[in-house]
Amino acid sequence: MQLNPAIPVVTPKGDGYAHILIDYGAEFNLLWVVFLDDSGECWTYDNSQIRAQKNVTMGRTFVSMHKAPLAQIDEPAGDKKTIR
Repeated sequence: MQLNPAIPVVTPKGDGYAHILIDYGAEFNLLWVVFLDDSGECWTYDNSQIRAQKNVTMGRTFVSMHKAPLAQIDEPAGDKKTIR
C-alpha cells in the first residue's frame, strides 16, 4: 500500500520517509519501504526496526532506536504462557 502522505520514521541507518507498507498477513511483520534523507537509499524494515520521528504536536518528544522493542522486554516469570 502506498502511504500518502509518507510517514517520517527513524531507522537504524538514519531518518527517512516510509512510502510503502507491505502486509503479507497475520503470520508476518509489516514491512516498511523507507527512503533515507541523507543518502536517498531505499531500505525495507520490519516493525521492530523503525520508530516514528519526533512530533511535538502529537506529544512524541523523544525517539530513541536504543530502547528495546516491546517484544524483547522481559515478562515476569509467572505471566509466561506455554503455547502447545
